[in-house]
Amino acid sequence: MGFFDRVVHSFMERKVLFSVLAILFLFAAPALPSTEKAMIKVGFEGGLSRDGVPRGWKLRERSGNAEYRVVTIDGERFLYFRGDNASFSMERELRLDVREYPLISWKWKIMLLPAGGDVRYRGRNDQAAQVIVLFDKGKAISYIWDTNAPEGTVREESVPWPFSIKIKVLVVKSGVEETRKWVVMRRNIYEDFRRLFREEPGPVKGVRIQLNSQHTGTIGETFFGPILFEQK
Repeated sequence: MGFFDRVVHSFMERKVLFSVLAILFLFAAPALPSTEKAMIKVGFEGGLSRDGVPRGWKLRERSGNAEYRVVTIDGERFLYFRGDNASFSMERELRLDVREYPLISWKWKIMLLPAGGDVRYRGRNDQAAQVIVLFDKGKAISYIWDTNAPEGTVREESVPWPFSIKIKVLVVKSGVEETRKWVVMRRNIYEDFRRLFREEPGPVKGVRIQLNSQHTGTIGETFFGPILFEQK
């Protein structure tokens, strides 16, 4: 066997050994838990403005008496909203690829739903909790907890933010049964967008947390947790 042949043979033996070791390592290595996957957290950390708005967020008050504050519960920060005949929101700019981060989750605790609220009727379209995801090209999905409309109800709205956008409103929780307790929500925003708009989504451009009670002239009250975007 010549020198070149010996080198090739030795190389092939090392290559086979390496391949076997690599396969054994892959089978022996434990799978990473889901908590270790890449995640983007949109929370309420950092300082507050003079008006009590958390850093990175913008307050938009439209009508009525808006009450909001950041509270700490078990070491975690939450956003508290209370609206008496009011409409207001907080929003934050964001830029991410929905194909890379298709999963969204958050938790909320509804303390009081607007009496008579129902997204199906314009004069009663009030909710204590809305989590809205804004996409490129003026489209958004609004995940809401409605007083009366059943889960799975879909409505379409067009509102300024600050420019005109088309919103698909999706009822993900309904009624008083689970109020006054923490409820965790998880959605695949990539699949939701494709199903609701029947097209591919563009990048995510921002998020908004909102409360409306001005149509019914009642009160809504909610705690919101951080919004998490995760890889699949």
